[in-house]
Amino acid sequence: MSKKYPVILAVLVVVGAGAWYAFRPERLFINQRVNEQFPTASAASNKLVSGQFHSGAHETKGTATVFAMADGKKTLRLTDFATSNGPDVHVYLVAAADAKDNDTVKNAGFVDLGSLKGNIGDQNYDIPANVDLAKYRAATIWCARFNVNFGTAPLMNDSMQSMNR
Repeated sequence: MSKKYPVILAVLVVVGAGAWYAFRPERLFINQRVNEQFPTASAASNKLVSGQFHSGAHETKGTATVFAMADGKKTLRLTDFATSNGPDVHVYLVAAADAKDNDTVKNAGFVDLGSLKGNIGDQNYDIPANVDLAKYRAATIWCARFNVNFGTAPLMNDSMQSMNR
């Protein structure tokens, strides 16, 4: 029995390390704050679409806005943003008007704008030039590790927003 103890202990250590890496439980208690400046002041008047986040699997709040930049590029800006931290969280543009569940994100199609820079604060994400905002109409915070939608902001222009009020 004493010879099995070190083997069992080693297996438990490996399994424990793997579980920690998969779930990253410390991220439930550690916030990652960012405060990126807006790329240019002149782009603020070139707002294309925007929307307020609603919660999915985790409380998520703030505003998502797409701006056209002077050089022709598009940027998604998250302002007054806050959500839960987690492992492998990304910012997606989803090919749907809204995404209130996980299946909508997976089935509608999405463009991955990159890893979430922080779970709290203002941040910017470049949008690839070939992305059609008439098709990709929602910004989603997505945990790729567990296929979970943290929250979504339906993106609308000002005239669409006034019709929905």
